[in-house]
Amino acid sequence: MQQSLIRNFCIIAHIDHGKSTLADRILQATHAIDEREMRDQVLDSMDLERERGITIKAQAVRVGYRASDGLHYQLNLIDTPGHVDFSYEVSRSLAACEGALLVVDASQGIEAQTLANTYLALESDLEIIPVLNKIDLPVADPDLHARAIADLIGENPADVLRVSAKTGDGVAEVLEAVVERVPPPSGDRSAPLRALIFDSVYDQYRGVVVFARVVDGELDRRSRLRAMQSGLALPAEEIGYLAPAMTPTERLSAGETGYVVTTLKSLGQLRVGDTLTLDDRPAHAPLPGYREVRPMVFCGLFPVDADRYPALRDALERLSLNDASLLWEPETSQALGFGFRCGFLGLLHMDIVRERLEREYDLDLLATTPNVEYAVTHTSGSVLAVRSPVDLPDPNHIEVIEEPYVRATILVPHDGVGAVMGLCQERRGAFVTMEAIEQRQQVVYDLPLAEIVLDFHDQLKSRTRGYASLDYEPVGNRAGPLVRLDILLAGDPVDALSTIVHRDMAHARGRDLVERLQKTIPRQLFEVPIQAAIGGRIVARETVKAKRKDVLAKCYGGDITRKRKLLERQKEGKKRMKQVGGVEVPQEAFLSVLQIGDGGS
Repeated sequence: MQQSLIRNFCIIAHIDHGKSTLADRILQATHAIDEREMRDQVLDSMDLERERGITIKAQAVRVGYRASDGLHYQLNLIDTPGHVDFSYEVSRSLAACEGALLVVDASQGIEAQTLANTYLALESDLEIIPVLNKIDLPVADPDLHARAIADLIGENPADVLRVSAKTGDGVAEVLEAVVERVPPPSGDRSAPLRALIFDSVYDQYRGVVVFARVVDGELDRRSRLRAMQSGLALPAEEIGYLAPAMTPTERLSAGETGYVVTTLKSLGQLRVGDTLTLDDRPAHAPLPGYREVRPMVFCGLFPVDADRYPALRDALERLSLNDASLLWEPETSQALGFGFRCGFLGLLHMDIVRERLEREYDLDLLATTPNVEYAVTHTSGSVLAVRSPVDLPDPNHIEVIEEPYVRATILVPHDGVGAVMGLCQERRGAFVTMEAIEQRQQVVYDLPLAEIVLDFHDQLKSRTRGYASLDYEPVGNRAGPLVRLDILLAGDPVDALSTIVHRDMAHARGRDLVERLQKTIPRQLFEVPIQAAIGGRIVARETVKAKRKDVLAKCYGGDITRKRKLLERQKEGKKRMKQVGGVEVPQEAFLSVLQIGDGGS
């Protein structure tokens, strides 16, 4: 295929604005898939994506299209996720394209992720084609939102395409706009091979399968390849493209996107962002690749059955190949045994990974409280990265603790501004700016990331009746009066329930925790005190009352001393049991920690 007839583009949008549905209609309009095989979200291959109605992994597909000028074009489409947790997937997809379809819901207008994705596309110097979707809805206002999109990207409102991905109206105009406005790829087919890996999957029968965009040169099926950054040599066992099924081919040339079956069985050797070149004719310099993804949320994952620890390690190894942002390292807990401390991009990412581990690898897991990475300056001058509350040094050896902050952009209707500002102030936010966009206000706050990862999004939605949208980006670390809040059961600390909190909020958080645990932990044969403590100071306490067996049931009469003797014997037994007995902590007790704030704590 001539380079002038190739178009590489992706679909970007806020969550639930219709990206995957538009991709379905494009596949139908280009006859890339048989009508009998057509289904909703055809590019979303995971069961989780279908059940939740969201895109988690970016998906690439090649379609052929005969334009109005009579020429046959090759369109390489990438459908991207919309949730803020998976914005790294969007950034990787943009690097493999020359254009982007910016999809906006004609009933909701510009949302927080719309702005974030637009700025990403502008930074990547892509040709942006604005598309208003869902114009068939009764509440749609295409004229209003077309003007807002035009103001955002500097276009004429008349150039904003209007479609209904549900009915297929306007999809032909979208394809014509892609052909006319997206520039063809640039690249020298006679130069040494350089192909950028933008995704990878592990196939248990074929090994590692990488998805790459060929920037320069040609990739042949008989080629011997080398990854330029890792130095790893690998064969091209099979090459091809997604249409959307894997379709083998003999050659991929500059400007094309496809897959390479490598037969590698050793996991983790190939990383997303590496550059593939020919082993016998290497390129001089690798492609820029991607910025290293930094996890923002950390939690411990422990198998409920300790014998499943090796299976959990193998499952994490396989998932981390498909998901470059997932980090993990071994961790030991006195309460939960052996597990792994895992790093995620956000709570949804953490929830998805955990559910995939349980479904795809038949694991039963227990997750600890999510927390962020703190920078702790020791009195000796060294700086420690603390990802778990258990690793926090003794307070006497801490000079300062810094926590990560994010700049949160919240779009909300005018009548919800007060509720949003109140919520941000409760979460220790610092006001930055506020301005009107369309019929709403854009409120910007600097917030501690630790205050967002628990229940901020749920509170935001409930206080604004679901009309607010949130996007955030890291802005560095800031010092604060932070302390470790420990939970003691019968006087013994439970490391899995420890958290790092702001000193002013420690009492309220501790009170909420012990009240939840008191309702969750079953009654024992002895009294169990539940305490929240900062160092040696108790800030909250509840007590689980003891079970009491009716030892007087057989005493239906007689001397009172018989009853007293039995009660004293019971009292001595409880005292002895309290000294040697262990407290049974059910899984629900750990899960209750994740639900802080449901009652407005």
